Amino acid sequence: MATSYEGVVDALAETWGAIESVLEGRPASDFDAPTACPGWSVRDVLAHLVGFERMLQGEPAPEHEGEYPDYVRNPIGELNEAVIAHWRRRSLAELREAFRVTTAAAIARLRELSDEEWERVGWSPEGERPYHRFMETRVLDSWIHLGDLRDALGLEGDDHGPGEAVVLGRFTDALPFVLGRRVGAPEGARVALDLRGARGARHVVAIEGGRGVALTPAAEAENELVTTTALFWRRAAGRVDASRVLSDRATSVRGDAALVGAVVEGLVVMI
Repeated sequence: MATSYEGVVDALAETWGAIESVLEGRPASDFDAPTACPGWSVRDVLAHLVGFERMLQGEPAPEHEGEYPDYVRNPIGELNEAVIAHWRRRSLAELREAFRVTTAAAIARLRELSDEEWERVGWSPEGERPYHRFMETRVLDSWIHLGDLRDALGLEGDDHGPGEAVVLGRFTDALPFVLGRRVGAPEGARVALDLRGARGARHVVAIEGGRGVALTPAAEAENELVTTTALFWRRAAGRVDASRVLSDRATSVRGDAALVGAVVEGLVVMI
């Protein structure tokens, strides 16, 4: 069934397919490699993706036993840990097959939804949202975890599929919030973010009327951060420290270094 939201489904399908390709033929030891997610290995990231999709398909979440790790700070984190603990007791072969079967079922289900179902408002980890927004968030989460797997396995570069466009769009849309609420920049302040890479673009945000707003890419700005899309999304997703972004040789700062640094500090916007 063709709908207005076919692109979201295609992005999920391509991202999950890329995860399968990255893991194809890997020895079992590679699945123990640590990722940028605290306490999670490659195997655990895969378990998280399987568990969340199975929950969306109606399967009850496993119960967690014992204490939660220190990095668990909210109910979603508690759910994730219960799922991961469950899959640590299963074989790697079972987990990999579960990922293949679960994601295929999810794509088949999504392709049958009507526009009305896509637009229905309901629960999401971000609060009440239209279903298409929730599934776009699934693209965001899955693509970022694809990056986590690639980084853990020492693969250079990012995947440049449609998931990357979703991630960069979500994170750059948050820049006015970062400048206005996180940084608390003064009235009239302007900061440009010049991202370099396959999907690079220039973004300018300002404080106007006491709030952060996005300006046209061509707008003048006395303060500027030049960096790569790879560093930008990793910082916005909490995968790297602000110091890692600012010290990288691909990064340069113009204007008020303290203000630009505060933007990078406040950039972590992923829940």
